[in-house]
Amino acid sequence: MAATLGQVLALVLVAALWGGTQPLLKRASSRLQQVHERTWARQLLQEMKTLFLNPEYLMPFSLNQCGSLLYYLTLASTDLTLAVPISNSLAIIFTLIVGKVLGEDIGGKRAFAGMVLTVAGITLCITSSVTKTQGQPSAL
Repeated sequence: MAATLGQVLALVLVAALWGGTQPLLKRASSRLQQVHERTWARQLLQEMKTLFLNPEYLMPFSLNQCGSLLYYLTLASTDLTLAVPISNSLAIIFTLIVGKVLGEDIGGKRAFAGMVLTVAGITLCITSSVTKTQGQPSAL
């Protein structure tokens, strides 16, 4: 089963939501204060309260979960051999891009070369799948 352009765009959006929120979640969770309670149940409740009452953490978490919901809905009609590579590989790319924008060190030329190769591979997968859907013979 080949994917339509809409399905591919939905998977790219999933990757953007997953990858784009990871550096934001990392940054927000590093700024949280440590919670210490006597029992594990109270510890869990206090940690959840601390996380979910913090808008700096809650917004990226909510967007990340929206990406998971969209992924689940898209998987119902998309081939797994296309959905998994697109969403997971591009999520790494989005994580690196957003991390760089936030001032994180993402690596040097090798990291950039890896990003280019990943995007090239995903482009081949998408091109092959979309052209099959449109009734044209695949270039691969």
